Amino acid sequence: MPVRRKLAAFVVATAGLAAGLAVNAPARADEAAPVAVAARLSDDGDAAKLIFDLSAPVAAKARALVDPDRIVIDMPEVSFQIDPSAGRPRDRAQTIVKGFRFGLFGPGKSRVVIDLAAPACVAKVETAPIVASSAPSRLGIELKRCEPAAFAAAAARDAQSAAGAAPAAAANAAAPSADRPVIVLDPGHGGVDGGAFGVGGAVEKTLVYDYAYELQRLLEAKGRFKVLMTRHGDEFVSLDDRVRIAREAGASLLISIHADMLGGAGAYVSGATVYTCSERASDAEAARVAAHENAADKAAGVEDKTQAPGVADILFDLEKRETRAYAHLFSRGIVAELQGKTQLNNNPERSAGFVVLKAPDFPSVLVELGYLSNAKDVLAMKSPEWRTRTAGAMAEAVERFFPASRASAAPAAGVDALAASDKPAASPPIRPPAAAGPAPGAAAKP
Repeated sequence: MPVRRKLAAFVVATAGLAAGLAVNAPARADEAAPVAVAARLSDDGDAAKLIFDLSAPVAAKARALVDPDRIVIDMPEVSFQIDPSAGRPRDRAQTIVKGFRFGLFGPGKSRVVIDLAAPACVAKVETAPIVASSAPSRLGIELKRCEPAAFAAAAARDAQSAAGAAPAAAANAAAPSADRPVIVLDPGHGGVDGGAFGVGGAVEKTLVYDYAYELQRLLEAKGRFKVLMTRHGDEFVSLDDRVRIAREAGASLLISIHADMLGGAGAYVSGATVYTCSERASDAEAARVAAHENAADKAAGVEDKTQAPGVADILFDLEKRETRAYAHLFSRGIVAELQGKTQLNNNPERSAGFVVLKAPDFPSVLVELGYLSNAKDVLAMKSPEWRTRTAGAMAEAVERFFPASRASAAPAAGVDALAASDKPAASPPIRPPAAAGPAPGAAAKP
């Protein structure tokens, strides 16, 4: 029978894929992670069903989240060998699902996040074999449209049941280094959070990881730095955990790496931009980028953690101005080194309230390598030669920021003005950071 032959072919294909992709799908202690080879969504506006074809069954649990309205499905680790564009948002009227994302959420854990266009409650989540007594299975998530009050009640119940579960601590942190500056590279997004999707199927999480890996290689080759990454491969790390990893590692500097995306006329905008942390965004574009990057946790189905009153004031008080001044100097140094080696945005130095740059105890910058909406930028970011050239320039900026001599140096004349960019009040003299901190005079090219 044709159907039987198709099913048999699927069984063979998924079994072979699961065995052949062991390198890309980290194995659990007892067996390789199941492989997802296809996903499809049906949605008639009243009910929707999302199906994943798997090489083996998994146990899955769904819950509802608000702001924005989402359905989150957690499961053991699954290797998603599916084009991320399969879940891209759809512009169709009368649907209850906007789109969906999937990927690794943590060690041994994967997640599917369904964005809702209308309130919908989970009707069923089940895994069933495709053929009786065989491993290949289908994971089905069924949703039904419901009243907003019913969805809110379901989300509240789910939040209450999850309140007692403490999040697993990330295991990326390392012991501080007393003799060498610790450089923490933070490739944005990862796992279930793919970031931006651009021209020709470019995926932000992949491009920025490849770049960070090359920058790590070049920095380590200098023999002067201890270099760490906030994520290793395609895994999700929350914004707070990225900051925590850097702090626990005794970071001297954090560089967060991203790639921007614009719609409409954005295809004509190009070039790299370096951002620092600021209480007020330097311009509307910087505010847009910060809002997008700060929403990364929500994209991965992480509940918003409301800060206690006064925290925002503490993050931007006068004690933070010194660290922010050094971040401005390093930003200027990166732009100086990148000139002539890659296209720069027409306004390459900006600032806004990025969550990942909030740490008060070490300088940090966020670099948008280019625009995934611009075909030339995408072509460059995919090029190994471009990565090596621009990462080399960035590594040179790091080396200039940390001179070989550890002796304290007087600050450059303009440092105090930079520190006062957010708060116009007079500032005290700037002192170089303790042992791991940079000497400000070497931040930019002479």
